[in-house]
Amino acid sequence: MSSLLDRIGPGRATNELNRMCRGVRTNGACLEPRVIAKAPPGEGCPRCGGFVYAAEQMLARGRAWHKECFKCGDCLKRLDSTNCCEGPDKDIYCKVCYAKKFGPKGYGYGKGAGVLQSDPYANGDHAPKTTVVDTAAIQAPPGKGCPRCGGVVYAAEQVLAKGREWHRKCFKCRDCTKTLDSIIACDGPDSEVYCKTCYGKKWGPHGYGFACGSGFLQTDGLSEEEISANRPYYNPDTTSIKAPKGQGCPRCGGMVFAAEQQLAKGTMWHKKCFNCAECHRPLDSMLACDGPDKEIHCRSCYAKLFGPRGFGYGHAPTLVSTDSEPTITYTEQLPFTGQKAAKGKGCPRCGFPVYAAEQMHSKNGTWHRRCFSCAECHKSLDSTNLNDGPNGEIYCRSCYGRNFGPKGVGFGMGAGTLTMA
Repeated sequence: MSSLLDRIGPGRATNELNRMCRGVRTNGACLEPRVIAKAPPGEGCPRCGGFVYAAEQMLARGRAWHKECFKCGDCLKRLDSTNCCEGPDKDIYCKVCYAKKFGPKGYGYGKGAGVLQSDPYANGDHAPKTTVVDTAAIQAPPGKGCPRCGGVVYAAEQVLAKGREWHRKCFKCRDCTKTLDSIIACDGPDSEVYCKTCYGKKWGPHGYGFACGSGFLQTDGLSEEEISANRPYYNPDTTSIKAPKGQGCPRCGGMVFAAEQQLAKGTMWHKKCFNCAECHRPLDSMLACDGPDKEIHCRSCYAKLFGPRGFGYGHAPTLVSTDSEPTITYTEQLPFTGQKAAKGKGCPRCGFPVYAAEQMHSKNGTWHRRCFSCAECHKSLDSTNLNDGPNGEIYCRSCYGRNFGPKGVGFGMGAGTLTMA
């Protein structure tokens, strides 16, 4: 080799070696064309038929391919596991060539401007074929098939509604034939399914205030009698089904079912009956007040009937004119009606039960809001000026200091102590 370089020179020697190798030069190395040993039929590379060794194999269609042969059958683009598509002709393709050769054709199946082209070849048997399936061809026994066509419903195409199995193709609105799903399907009383719009027009309430948009401003040509005949029956009389004594609605005595129940005072009320006993205002859990008369009231009526009276307890507007006396009057701020509570459980001042809407707490117990005042000067108290006396009563700060505070020189409360109480 050294004698050859001495005779012809380095540059000419390189050209001569390249001419002799007739291969591809990579980093100065010469790669000669390989002669690959052929494998038995069905065992080698599907593209070239040669043996595939572990260091160079690529897997597709359950066969091992050479890395050099693992290319698209049309455009010869190199493939990998992310863009390889196995065609029905036992070859492999990139995604674009597979879509052009075997994908669906027609309007709506374009994938960009690159698809706007003319394919010079026909798909032949490899093109997918769209067939219209007759779902009623295989009839089911009466009452067991699809409610729309009566055919047998198999698991791959079933949709459930009204406890029955429907074909996905048949699961459409009975009137407008709009395709339905579990969100917009409405079960009609005629054992059919409808979209929400058609269900509202056919079975929903009619009249002023029940429109669902400008689309409902139309004339259906139906008389009021026909509309009433098609409307589901509703009986507003809550007393038609009487409940056992003590178990029904406290207002009307009728049976209370789960769809209409409201809870108050540990009993169930009809939603229709759950209103104020005085002003009949509809109530909810935020407005309802349980009264000692075993009725429910709104807050305003509860305060008028059972709340404290006197200066400072107005409920704006306080300056009101009434033609009659209040329903319940109090003598010296104490109620004279009703049954007193058990000893030690009622209000420490009056002895009557204290309900949640009017209770005030001190160290000695739970008081009525109207009774929560100083035992001497009757000044209204709150948590900032309350003082519990050793005799079980409550006092303001001044009266507590005079009665139970320290006495003598030096225990005055300043010049303000010299006051007229």
